[in-house]
Amino acid sequence: MKRKSEVTSPRAASAASKVLRDPRSSKAAKTAAASALTQRPNRKTK
Repeated sequence: MKRKSEVTSPRAASAASKVLRDPRSSKAAKTAAASALTQRPNRKTK
């Protein structure tokens, strides 16, 4: 399986998170934000 090389920056991920939490955001904006967040690397657990 080929690994994705795209990674969303922390700043873009933060903005995407805010869009997803805002109930006034359009469906298209939420779809784009979710797509950006799926490109974030997994968090490491402590």
